[in-house]
Amino acid sequence: MSDEQIRDIVIDELSNIAPEADLSTLDETTALRDALDIDSIDFLNLVIALNRRLKVAIPEADYGRLATLQGLVSYLSEKAKA
Repeated sequence: MSDEQIRDIVIDELSNIAPEADLSTLDETTALRDALDIDSIDFLNLVIALNRRLKVAIPEADYGRLATLQGLVSYLSEKAKA
């Protein structure tokens, strides 16, 4: 799976978590929780949705790597290739 495909999946799941957000203007290096005003439960729901959709286990110890869109795509791409 390409990084672009992973990014599309992440954006799709983010749109489910924060439907009012304009994801087309989301800076890939800005913290998602701040940019989208999502709380820890929303973030956990995102992780669960990505786990289901991509079949990638995401341990809680790695959550820090998922803070930005860029970090999410990079992490998931790394895991998908492993």
